[in-house]
Order: sequence, then structure tokens, then C-alpha cells
Amino acid sequence: MKTKIWTISGRRAICNLIIVVMLVAVSFVAFYGVNLVTSAKIYNGVYYSGDENSKKVSLMINVYWGTEFLDDMLDVLAQNDVKTTFFVGGTWAVRESEMLKKIYDAGHEIGNHGYYHKNQGKLSAEKNNEEIQNTHNLVKELIGVEMNLFAPPSGSYNKRTVEVANQLGYKTIMWTDGRDTIDWRDHDSNLIYQRAVKNCKGGDFVLMHPTEATRDALDKIIKTLKCQGFELCTVSENLSGI
Repeated sequence: MKTKIWTISGRRAICNLIIVVMLVAVSFVAFYGVNLVTSAKIYNGVYYSGDENSKKVSLMINVYWGTEFLDDMLDVLAQNDVKTTFFVGGTWAVRESEMLKKIYDAGHEIGNHGYYHKNQGKLSAEKNNEEIQNTHNLVKELIGVEMNLFAPPSGSYNKRTVEVANQLGYKTIMWTDGRDTIDWRDHDSNLIYQRAVKNCKGGDFVLMHPTEATRDALDKIIKTLKCQGFELCTVSENLSGI
């Protein structure tokens, strides 16, 4: 009889252990963003790609300085019938409100790139909130857009940054590994082109900035990706269904 009681207790313990493991797994999925339906890359609540099973690719253009090449880039995008996402800094938007309106009126998505381009990973929760919220309020005032995508300046973030962004209704967006054109440093259009298109996959986020070399490479990047069967779209469209 004692052996039978122990067996029942043991079975209950095993069942309880299985339940605990399942709860931990669910919590892991919820926190780290592991997606069981798609093959999106979502780590620690941060989106590094859309669905790899799709044929969608997004050119994410971070804008905090300079306007001299944006008109040309907008022309190239329009000529190729491509809409994409521009992540704008707050101080840039104040100085270049007309260009911001022009980008938006051209049908492109506007995302949040912080106000002063600070390293969000080094900021307090309060300062993270200020950087995101102040830019949000400014862009809403200028063009009436309620942004919901946040690209941390310099790719700097931590758990606190992501939590604050979530509380403000934002998804935190990073470029896909290997898809940083590093155009702010390397002013070589051929190198930028290779970094954008080589081994590109569905769901990729390609990071670029409004530099002269990027402007020169943009048309070739778009045409190559289209020839490879990719659909170039905004980040939100890339994330749709996830």
C-alpha cells in the first residue's frame, strides 16, 4: 500500500512538473518573443525581422542629420514604386519639418528615432520615456501621425528601453543581422549595395541613412531585390500577421 501511495504521489509530482515547465515555456515565449507560427526574429521583445517565410524586405532609413540627398532618394523610391519606413529624430524633425511632411505625403511610413539621438541603453526609464514620447508628440503635431515603431539610435537599448517603448504602444525595431549598410562610415556605393542585397532573405530589415553613397546605390539595390523576387515594403507591412 505504501508503494502504491508513493507511485500516485510520484505521478502527481511529475504532472505538476510538466505544468510548471509548460508555464515557463509560455512565459519565455511571451517575454522573448519567440514566434511559433512564423520564423520572425524577435529577441527580448525586439523585432529583428519580419517573417522569413515571406518575400517581404524593408529598407529602414534612419534620419537624424542631413537633407541634401533625401529629395533624390525620394525620387528613386517613387520611380521604383517603393514605399518604406523613415525613422526620424526629434531635433531633425524640428529643423526639417517641411521635409518630414514631404516624406509622409509621398506615402512613406514614419517611425520614431528618439529626440536627441542618445544611447537609450544608458538612460533611465524616465529619460527613455522622454526621448520617445517627446518625438511622438512632435511628429503628431507636425503631420498628425501616431507612430508605433521605435528604432533605438545607434542600436543601443536594454530591457528598460523595450519596456518603456511597450508602455508607450511601440514595437522596438532593429536591423536584421548582416543588413547594416554602415553607410554613415563607409562612403562606398558598391560596398553599401553588397551589404544590402547579398544573401538577403524574406523579412529582412535593411538599415541605411541619407548619405550620398546610399543615394547612388539605392536604385540598384531596389532593382536587384525586385529581380530576386522580393517585395519592398514598410516595416509595418513586413510585420503584418506576426
